Amino acid sequence: MRLTSSRRCSTVDGDGKELAPPFRNPFVHDLRFTPMQKAKIAVMSVTLFPIRLFFAAFMMLLAWPFAFVATVGRSDQVVEPLCWWRRLVDLALKAIMRAMWFAGGFHWVTVKGRQAPPSEAPILTLAPHSSYFDAIPVTMTMASIVMKAESKDIPVWGTLIKFIRPVFVSRSDQDSRRKTVEEIKRRAHSGGEWPQIMIFPEGTCTNRSCLITFKPGAFIPAVPVQPVVLRYPNEMDTITWTWQGPGAFKILWLTLCQLHNVVEIEFLPIYTPSEEEKKNPALFANNVRRLMAKALEVPVTDYSFEDCQLAMAEGQLRLPVDTCLLEFARLVRRLGLKPRKSEEVLWEYGGRARKVRGERLTLDDFAQYLNLAVSDTLRDMFSLFDEHEDGTMDIREYVIALSVVCRPSKTLETIKLAFTMFEAEEDGAIVEDELACILKTALGVPDLNVTDLFSAVDVQDTGKITFEEFRSFAEQNPDFAGEFLHPHQSGFQNGGDTPSPTALCNGFCTDFTPDEHAGAGDGSRKKVD
Repeated sequence: MRLTSSRRCSTVDGDGKELAPPFRNPFVHDLRFTPMQKAKIAVMSVTLFPIRLFFAAFMMLLAWPFAFVATVGRSDQVVEPLCWWRRLVDLALKAIMRAMWFAGGFHWVTVKGRQAPPSEAPILTLAPHSSYFDAIPVTMTMASIVMKAESKDIPVWGTLIKFIRPVFVSRSDQDSRRKTVEEIKRRAHSGGEWPQIMIFPEGTCTNRSCLITFKPGAFIPAVPVQPVVLRYPNEMDTITWTWQGPGAFKILWLTLCQLHNVVEIEFLPIYTPSEEEKKNPALFANNVRRLMAKALEVPVTDYSFEDCQLAMAEGQLRLPVDTCLLEFARLVRRLGLKPRKSEEVLWEYGGRARKVRGERLTLDDFAQYLNLAVSDTLRDMFSLFDEHEDGTMDIREYVIALSVVCRPSKTLETIKLAFTMFEAEEDGAIVEDELACILKTALGVPDLNVTDLFSAVDVQDTGKITFEEFRSFAEQNPDFAGEFLHPHQSGFQNGGDTPSPTALCNGFCTDFTPDEHAGAGDGSRKKVD
């Protein structure tokens, strides 16, 4: 697989000017230092860092009694009048939080524009979401946010969170997302009685190189929103916390080691939805995203939180940072090709592909195979597999890539499916070139050296291997990719200290989009049963 076109990420702003496409994977942050920078960090680590860390922790502990007193006996259904002592508590907490950020090196926070009152814009949409330092505007405004219900039980932090009247989403309640949207609607239509709700519609952290797909949850209430954009124009980017890159503590350590950290918060004009946008949350979300991208001078892309999960799936084949499969997954969504019953459909596709193995399909053949009309999106997908640039592709590679997208953690299931499409009828075996084709497609890379891996599996040196031999080898060597493939392939070096998605959801504003709207922003035109 190979990327040949940048058309997938480019966009045109309101003035007709085309914004440059992002050439960086938005879920990867590659942080490198010069020898001088490393020396400065070493000095700061034993001087400034411990002082800042202690003072920031002290400020958080100091804020706890104020938040505790303010939340005792408070109702979750009504807003009490802001009496004099509650007003003092609010001011005290803002001052303490500002002191905490000051201790972390955020000495000046540049604010542009004017924050609208809750009666005019009940919802604030913030982007890009790139770090837990994005909590700065939350503490400055004391706006409500959407949080996981489990967070309210965290000592100290849970009390501080409850002070800002968050909307909690429960993972144990299947109906929680719908209830969350209803609660946001109730607050949004209160005429400014409730605090504003601050939402990060991207749903996960990126490296700010572009704006990924906005989840429609924030736009379902169909009320005016105020877009807010964040910038961190620092010489050294120690702020960004993505799925592949420095971990949470390393980001904290490196940021506190910087003498000064810059953050800019810009409040854009209120965006009032049209009647069409009120009926179509995905359209509403997309238009707001374009407006924010124009203000940031960055492109938009159809990459989404689901692509982030694909990139970090816990399978035996870990995707490299420059994988083509993120682009493939985006195109699958746009064409509506992701099947609901993936196991059955994938094996059906595999059976059809086996019958035509060795045959190269043209674009028209590919469209007929998928039962789709030829379109620019289909051409972009076809070009991923047209490695020889001769206008043909191997349909087996499409089935392998689709299997990875549908079952990113089931490495052996994908390889088993691939073997059935490539294996010889007489002995059910494949040769080295066929294994290379299977694995490079499963990783989404144009080239891959599998000689060492093939030799390790082919212990009898027959020049071919069966799936049973490969599975036995993989079970005995679960890290076979790291040992035999990664040393020959660039792009695997940045995920070492990043938590897996099952352990930690990157970012602090959880997605609450109900299932019936979950795919609305993907541009899907059909579903495959």
